[in-house]
Amino acid sequence: MPKKVAAIVTEYRKWSHADVILGNLLDGYAPDRKTRPDVQLVALYTDQVPKTDLSRLLAKKHGFKIFETIADALTLGTDKLAVDGVLSIGEHGDYPHNDQGQHLYPRRRFFEEITTVFEKTGQSVPVFNDKHLAATWDDAKWMYDRAKKLMVPFLAGSSVPTAWRKPKLILPKGCELKGAFQTGFGGLEAYGFHALEGLQCMVERRKGGETGVKAVTCHDDKKLWNVLDSHDWVKPVLESALKIGNFKDDVRAATNKDSALFEVEYRDGLRAFVAMCGAWFKPGDSGAFIFSGQIAGEARPSACEFHLQQGEPFSHFAELTRAIDSLIRTNHAPYPVERTLLTTGILDAAMTSHFKKGERIETPHLEITYQPTEWGPATSPIPQDK
Repeated sequence: MPKKVAAIVTEYRKWSHADVILGNLLDGYAPDRKTRPDVQLVALYTDQVPKTDLSRLLAKKHGFKIFETIADALTLGTDKLAVDGVLSIGEHGDYPHNDQGQHLYPRRRFFEEITTVFEKTGQSVPVFNDKHLAATWDDAKWMYDRAKKLMVPFLAGSSVPTAWRKPKLILPKGCELKGAFQTGFGGLEAYGFHALEGLQCMVERRKGGETGVKAVTCHDDKKLWNVLDSHDWVKPVLESALKIGNFKDDVRAATNKDSALFEVEYRDGLRAFVAMCGAWFKPGDSGAFIFSGQIAGEARPSACEFHLQQGEPFSHFAELTRAIDSLIRTNHAPYPVERTLLTTGILDAAMTSHFKKGERIETPHLEITYQPTEWGPATSPIPQDK
């Protein structure tokens, strides 16, 4: 018997995160739709309904109900919790930005209303929160603490850690990392988060597990190369990434005003860089998220591309949906939500540093410790881009 789930979304239009995630529940896993999760969408709440909305037609086709409130979606209009899990997808839609350029999606509000139902009914079920927990650290930490208090099995994050890796790379658990480098592209907050999740799912496997971050700096294009060149270990690690990625011939010349570099200083001494430099990549490239790290004692860095399918049906979201399915079926997160709590905090600090013109932001609040699990990347055949 499939588990029943409610989805709380900002909007449901073509290619929105609601579409590319929930489509795997309604039609089966992309790309071939031959198998499906063991969960059934029975209720939906849409915070906004654009002219391009798909949810009303899909409700008629698939038989789920659309509710006017989050509480009614979780209770199916009764006074009892009536679902086995909740997907909170607060991505896309018409929402404001703050002065730091952070998109103020209503993820905390969604979670607050979801957990209010849990509190009133005396029962909690698993919740998946798409992407970073919230724009700001205070909201993210409130959500994390609230989940702990109500014993909510909680999962969050990006589709990057569960995507295909070319070549398939899983760092040995307990390895000694000397330094790490990650590339990304796109908007500093929206895509910077994906790049940070790619970095974090790799470096969390180092010796001692994750112990947190002590400082974050966001360098602009004028300082980017000076910072990278100041660390001897960076050159071979960067060169290893360049061999994998579809980079332009001269990445130094391709760096422009939209480029930025996140410098992440971990509490255990590890230093990592995330280069948000879309201009480095050739047009149409699907491998713009690349990790490279130097393991002590290894002759060459370990590197891989996180492969995302460019175009419908965006099958990397099917791999994320498999993790969501596991969460709801087992009442246990397949990988720690602390990973995304940490990347949320790093991103918030990076956006603050960017706003403050490259100021180094100390992050004593990011003393976040956890151990990685063995839930790894996609193992299915890599679909062709369209």
